[in-house]
Amino acid sequence: MVDQLRMFLDRVAAAVPPPDLVNEITKLAAEFNARLQSHEVAEYNQVAGQLIDLPGRAQLLTPAYTVEELDDQRAAGHVRFGRHHLGNNGAVHGGAIPLLFDDLLGRLALVGGRPKSRTAYLHIDYRSITPIDEDLQFEAWFEREEGRKRVLRGAIRHNERVCAEAHGLFVALRPGQP
Repeated sequence: MVDQLRMFLDRVAAAVPPPDLVNEITKLAAEFNARLQSHEVAEYNQVAGQLIDLPGRAQLLTPAYTVEELDDQRAAGHVRFGRHHLGNNGAVHGGAIPLLFDDLLGRLALVGGRPKSRTAYLHIDYRSITPIDEDLQFEAWFEREEGRKRVLRGAIRHNERVCAEAHGLFVALRPGQP
């Protein structure tokens, strides 16, 4: 379902449908929303964002990325931004890149039994155009850990070219902290 919804978002972004199709799709979307409404659960019971075996953890907001290597110090894999993430001229929207890094670095900050954390800051350096509809490689790694502070870095590459780099600070939550 998540894959189909991502594809739908890409198709919506790429289309200029005639008014009758807009009306038909709007009615279908309203029907789907009504059918799903009775299945809503509390945040801690939802599956979206929790299915780590699915690209982007089945979170529609996050670009669909797949982790291929993961240990308590490093993660690596690939991502492909679709048309839904288009900024302009075939390039990924600049706001989608920090979203990917925030999710990816935040995920790595939890590995190895570490307690949950929050993003304190995330700095992105845009090195070159990040293209849509291309297979991109990413890596993320721990730089250091000091008490509750976790400093992580990451990079996105298109072949050998670095598209963006990230530097983030994640702070472990105190017991009972939301």
